[in-house]
Amino acid sequence: MESWSIELEKEYFKFSAAHFLIFPDGSAERLHGHNYRVFIEVDASLSEHGLVIDFKEIKPVIRELLDSLDERFLIPGEHPVLTYSLREDDVCEIRYLDRYYAAPIEDVLVLPMNNTSSENLASWIGREVLRLLTERFGEVQTRELRVAVEETSGQRGVYRYKD
Repeated sequence: MESWSIELEKEYFKFSAAHFLIFPDGSAERLHGHNYRVFIEVDASLSEHGLVIDFKEIKPVIRELLDSLDERFLIPGEHPVLTYSLREDDVCEIRYLDRYYAAPIEDVLVLPMNNTSSENLASWIGREVLRLLTERFGEVQTRELRVAVEETSGQRGVYRYKD
C-alpha cells in the first residue's frame, strides 16, 4: 500500500509557557517554563493536484494554535487535586496541596488534561489539529497524524492518531 504525508518542522512552530508537573506520589515540580518546539506529520490521500495539503494553507493554522499557548501559565483542568477559581478582579487562583498561585486570567490557560506533560500537550495539540483539519480542510482525509512536543532538546512527548 502506498501512502503520502507532509512533515512540518518550522523554527516558528514553538511556544513558551510556564507549568509544573504533578508526579504519581503527589509531589510536584517547581513552577518553571519551557521554550517548546512542535513537530507535525500529516498522512492523507493525495489530492487531484498531487498534494496532501498545501503547506501555505496549513502553516498559519498550526501557528494560530500554538499562539494560543504562547506566554501562558498552563494548568491541568482535569487533575483530581489541583483546583482553580476566578476572582471578580480577573485573577485566577490556583491551588495544589500547600501551593498557591495567583495570576491575571489572561495569562492562564486551563487545559482539558490531568497533567501538563509534553505527552498530554502533544495529545491536545494533535486533537486540535485534527479538528481544524476537518473544519477548514474538509477534503483532506487524514489517515494518520503524529505530533511531537519537545520541551528541551532531545526530549519529546509524542501523540499518534491512526484512522
